[in-house]
This record gives sequence, C-alpha cells and structure tokens, in this order.
Amino acid sequence: MSDALGWLLDPYEFEFMRLALAALAITSVVTAVVGAFVVHKGLAFLGDALAHATLAGVAIAFVNGLSISLGALVAASVTALGVGWTQRRARVSADTAIGILFVAMFSLGVLVLSRRTSYTPDLLSFVFGDILGVSRGDVFAAAVLGAAVVLFVVALYRELVFVSYDPAMATASGLPVGALQYALLLLIAVAVVVSLRAIGIILVNAMLVIPAATASVFAQRLPAIMALGALLALIASVTGLQLSYYFEVATSPTIVLVACGLFAAALVVRAVRERARLRVEARAT
Repeated sequence: MSDALGWLLDPYEFEFMRLALAALAITSVVTAVVGAFVVHKGLAFLGDALAHATLAGVAIAFVNGLSISLGALVAASVTALGVGWTQRRARVSADTAIGILFVAMFSLGVLVLSRRTSYTPDLLSFVFGDILGVSRGDVFAAAVLGAAVVLFVVALYRELVFVSYDPAMATASGLPVGALQYALLLLIAVAVVVSLRAIGIILVNAMLVIPAATASVFAQRLPAIMALGALLALIASVTGLQLSYYFEVATSPTIVLVACGLFAAALVVRAVRERARLRVEARAT
C-alpha cells in the first residue's frame, strides 16, 4: 500500500510537477465544460481549426516581443468570430467557413515563422506542448481564463443550451441568438488558449473532444456530460503525467492516448451492458 502511495506522490515533491498538475486540472475542467457543447453541436473541426489558427497570433507576438498567450487569445478569438461572420454573411456551411479561416490564419503563422531561421523553443512549446515547463504565471493566467469561461457558462447556461438545441425556437422566444452563438465560439477559443501551454496546438482538440465524447457514452444531459467529462479528463491527465514521469516519454501525447484508452473502454462497457440487457429481455420474452 505504501509503495503504491509513494508511486503516486513521489513525483509531486518537485514544484514543476505540482505546477503541471495544477495546469492540467484547470485544463480538464475548462475543456470538459466547453467540450460538451463542442461534441453536442458537432464542432470538433472548429476546435482543431482554432488550435491551429493560434499559430498566427503566437508567431506574431513572439516576433514582436509581446505576450505569446495574449497573441494566441487574440488569434483564436478573431478566427472564432470570423467563422461566425463568414457563415452568416457568405451563407456558406460551417465547415466551409471554418476551413477558410483555419487555412488563412495557419498560413499566416507559417509565413511569419518562415522568416526566422533560429530555433525557438518557447514558440515550439505552444506547438507540441510543454506541461513540465509551465510557470506560476502560466497557471495563474489559465486559472483566470478558466474561471471566466466556467462563470460565463453558469450565468448563461439555459440560454446557451436553448440556442444549441433549437436556435429557431430560441429566435422566436426573443433571445439574441446571434450574440449567443458568437459567445459560444469565443468560449471554444478561450478553452483552446487555456489548453495550449499544457498540451500544445497539435493535441489540444483531443482534450476538447475525447473526454466529452467518452462522458456522452454514459450520460445524456449536458451538466452530467460536463461533470463526468471533467473527471475523465483529470484521470487521463494525472495518469498520463505519472506515466510520462516514470517512463520518460512525452507528456502531452501520453495524456491523449490515455484519454483514447478511456473512450475505448467506455465503448466496451456499453457493448457489454447492451448485450446483458438484450439477454435479460430475451429471457423475459
């Protein structure tokens, strides 16, 4: 028992591991809350697009000596609002609007980076993730943004759900559907930025989608999906952090692979329960 407890607690003797755990806990809650809407509305492509679009803001901020996190937030917000505006004004599908803005912003980021010939580890940490390199300032910034996201969802939960499930009825009820849809896009953008430092641009969409999708295997209502998704994201994060520490492998992909394993396990559990239910019904018949 003591050996198992030591295996769990020993890594957290180091401050960088405690900061990593705090950052992952914040990321788990924020991505689960926003991810419930992402999975429900089929916006997984948007999460991936916003993550890649932040490269433009990150690159521009880095070149000009500005805050990289602020650059990422501005780029993600501009892209999210641009997707909503393009979809409404050009009357194209959501996927088309996302594809246009995603390619434009990502290309801008690549263009800016192409002018630099030196190796930039600080910049690359936002691409591949550097959870073991987060600072107290990073954790504080993530906590502030995460709290803002959660408080906004709590304050406007009924309106956001109404717009998500039935925008036509919400319009007829007098709700500002357009403003709420833009707000939802911005929530996804902020959730992406909160997760950037932890797991990087490449893998951030996984934490937006996989825990919420896993939770939706067992739950139907959004609050339950959010709560269960946060728990599953935290389990995946802590497990991945422990495994990466002891086996000396990259943390971000380890966390994502653990999350994928939880999703696969959830599907197996649901299949077993479904077979058991069918057997009971067959015997009763």
